[in-house]
Amino acid sequence: MATGLLVSPRIANQMVGLGLLEAVTEADILSRVDEADSNHDGISGRANYVYDVASNAQKLGRFGWKANQPSIRQQVAAAFSGDLGITSSLFPNENCPPGVDCDAIPNGGSPEIPDLALNRVVLYSSTLSVPARRNHTAPNVVAGKKVFNDLNCVACHTPKMQTGNTYPIVALRNQTIRPYSDMLLHDMGPGLADNAPSFQANGFEWRTQPLWGIGLIQTVNGHTNLLHDGRARNVEEAILWHGGEAQQAKERYKQLTAKQRSDLLEFINSL
Repeated sequence: MATGLLVSPRIANQMVGLGLLEAVTEADILSRVDEADSNHDGISGRANYVYDVASNAQKLGRFGWKANQPSIRQQVAAAFSGDLGITSSLFPNENCPPGVDCDAIPNGGSPEIPDLALNRVVLYSSTLSVPARRNHTAPNVVAGKKVFNDLNCVACHTPKMQTGNTYPIVALRNQTIRPYSDMLLHDMGPGLADNAPSFQANGFEWRTQPLWGIGLIQTVNGHTNLLHDGRARNVEEAILWHGGEAQQAKERYKQLTAKQRSDLLEFINSL
C-alpha cells in the first residue's frame, strides 16, 4: 500500500429520501452556514464544495459521510466504479491499482453499465420513500421532542426543509420535508475524527446525518450500528460519541433524568 495511505472504515448511509434532499435548493442549505459562529452558539456548520464530474466544476456537496458527492447520479456511478469496479459514462476508466494490468481482465464492455441501466439505478435511489413516523403523538415522544429542542440538537439536526420547484422529478418539488439534518459539515471532535480530509472537509468534520428513518434501522438491517464506522451500538451510544461542536449538547444530555433520556430516545426512534 502507498505511503501515507489513510484508512477510515465506513458503513453505508441510509438511502431513504435522497431525492428529496437533492431537491432542496442550494440557497436553502447555504442559509444555515455559520462558519464564524456569528450567533455564538458553538455551532459553525459549513458547506463542502466538491468536484462534479458531469459539469467539470465545483459544486455543493450533499451526499456521503463528509458531503463529498454533489449528486445522486455521481454517488451511484462512483459506487459502481470504486466499490464494484464497474465503469460508466461518468467514470469510464477502470479503477485499477498500480501493478495490475486491468486490460488483461475480462470486462463487460465500455462502459460496463450503459446509461439506461445507470439512470434506472439513479431513479430508484432518488425515489425510495421516507418511512412514516410511528407513535408521534404518544406523550413520551412529545416530551422527548421538547428535550431534543431544549438540548439544541436542532442546531445541526434541522427538523424542517422545503424542496425547490425545479427538481427533475416533479413529485418531489415543493415538498415540506423533515430530515433532521442541515446537510452541512461540523467538527465532531477528536473522538470521532478519522483525520482523512475530503475536498474541503477536514479530518474532524462530518455531514449531519439525517435522522429520518433511524427508528427502523433495527427492522431493516437487524442491528442498530450507527455513526460512520458503526462503532455506536444504539442511539444513546451515538449521542455519547458526539464531541466538538456537539460537546455542550452531549454534556447536557448526561445531566438529564432517566425519564428525560428515555423520552428523548423514544422521540428519535419515532423518526
